[in-house]
Amino acid sequence: MTNRTNPHPQSPGFPINWEDENQVTRRTFVTFLLLLSTTFVASTGLIGLLNWLRGRQASQSAPLRIAQLQEIPVGGVKLFHYPTASDPCLLIRASAERLLAYSQKCTHLSCPVLYQAAEQQFYCPCHAGRFAVEDGRPLSGPPKRPLARIELRVTGNDIWAVGVQA
Repeated sequence: MTNRTNPHPQSPGFPINWEDENQVTRRTFVTFLLLLSTTFVASTGLIGLLNWLRGRQASQSAPLRIAQLQEIPVGGVKLFHYPTASDPCLLIRASAERLLAYSQKCTHLSCPVLYQAAEQQFYCPCHAGRFAVEDGRPLSGPPKRPLARIELRVTGNDIWAVGVQA
């Protein structure tokens, strides 16, 4: 017969009374795990929903005047923010007639990409990711998705950002 009381009642190094100890049953433990898992799934779903809504909102953003044609020389780059002030983008004038714009956030971990004119690539210094300038597709490194492309419209002498293609 086992004694459930403190086996060393006089020992000051073991002051816990066995009868006062709270025991966790398997049912309580499994209930806790189920609630924790449900919380994780719900929060992940909420983050996904908010991201999806943000993407829809970005694709329906109001046009933004970025610059005038004469401000950007051939081979030149201009930083701008679109569709919100927290979304940095790069405008590149590839030729006299060709303008390209992409989000500056790497699709791997959102590090800022840098334009390398000599290589005609975007470079992400965080994990050595590279993207093609002509279409934003990943060339090397961990990124698997292309950079978000900013839709442009030239009206007269003004360059406008009019949407985002994710």
